[in-house]
Amino acid sequence: MKTRLFFSAAMLSLIIANAQVKSGFKGQDPITAVSTVTRPVEKQWKGVFDKTGDEVYFGNDFAGARLNGVVKLDDNTFSVLITPENAPINGSPWYAFKVWSKTEKEIQIRFDYPPNVRHRYNAKISTNGKQWIASENGTFVKKEKDSNYVLKVKVSRDTTWIAAQELKTSKEINEWISSLKNKNNTAEASIGVTAEGRKIPVFSIGNPSSKNKILISGRNHPPEVTGHYALEAFVESLTADTPLAKKFRKKFEVYVIPLLNPDGVDGGFWRHNSGGIDLNRDYNEFNQPETRAVRDFLKNEIKDSNKLWFAIDFHSTHDDIYYTVDPNLKGNIPGFVPNWLNKVKDGIPNYTPHVKPLYFKPPTFTLFSYLFETYKTEALVFEIGDHTPKDFIKKKGEVSGEEFMKLILENVKN
Repeated sequence: MKTRLFFSAAMLSLIIANAQVKSGFKGQDPITAVSTVTRPVEKQWKGVFDKTGDEVYFGNDFAGARLNGVVKLDDNTFSVLITPENAPINGSPWYAFKVWSKTEKEIQIRFDYPPNVRHRYNAKISTNGKQWIASENGTFVKKEKDSNYVLKVKVSRDTTWIAAQELKTSKEINEWISSLKNKNNTAEASIGVTAEGRKIPVFSIGNPSSKNKILISGRNHPPEVTGHYALEAFVESLTADTPLAKKFRKKFEVYVIPLLNPDGVDGGFWRHNSGGIDLNRDYNEFNQPETRAVRDFLKNEIKDSNKLWFAIDFHSTHDDIYYTVDPNLKGNIPGFVPNWLNKVKDGIPNYTPHVKPLYFKPPTFTLFSYLFETYKTEALVFEIGDHTPKDFIKKKGEVSGEEFMKLILENVKN
């Protein structure tokens, strides 16, 4: 087998914005302008990393992978180098790779990132790339000025998959979309293509003849898988075979764009699209094909007497939080968002929503702020924590969807 070991020394010297997990998470500060003009990204070398001097092999030849180099440190310890697509970048180091060995053994894998970047996502383990469990064998080992995440894992001839979060690539998301085809009133299409030619999927729920429109979106940022699970649960509540959902679908049409950044997701990127840009900073300049596709799709759909009443953008961060529009700014249904979040609170025992206004005035860098300013739609960002349990995500998504349908039906009479 040909020996390969690839990493970029230049990437190690890049200064990267570090998003650290902090106690008492308070959310992010107001968003400021950054350039969204296309910048180069560094492509990974894909294949089997076998310059380890023994029988252990690492691979990244699959969609969503991120592995930039492997070094053998001793007989049972290996360093994996994880670098971003470009920089500066939010410090959310995504990784995903496979490992196997000629003989069964326990190894240690040390995660090494560029300077000033800390480990964020503790490892998920899979034997098939589909079913995942959170590893309890990861520890932090102090070094001179920081610490490394070190994972103990048993390997054998059978492949072990290791990733920052469960893999939810374009393939899995398209499979989920297809599973909804047989549900009531669903249809799928695309709003456009990325720079790498991937389709940006969209599907609709409800009554296409209705003038009352709603938008649901997700995955501006590739690693934000927990946010996607909340989106799934929310959407599935709207497609349910219940009297409430049927009444809702008769009165509204919902556009769902679950994968805004398929290039970044399939490319295993930390944050950006294939243009090297954080898409959720480009809803003012529209320099990227993905943001232009959203803008143009809505211009075509929300016209004449059609009205976009509500928009929700799903994300992930360090802890659950809702980012809202300044309550002093009035949209189509003043007071709708706080009323809805109070209903969600009442529907989930011992749950108190963490709410923070994040949009106060133009310019509109983020999707939800653009939608508010352009259509006066009630809009918010629905953030799920990196480590929020899946059963709670599902419960929160379902309750949120049910309470949303009840409230929007009460507020929109036409």
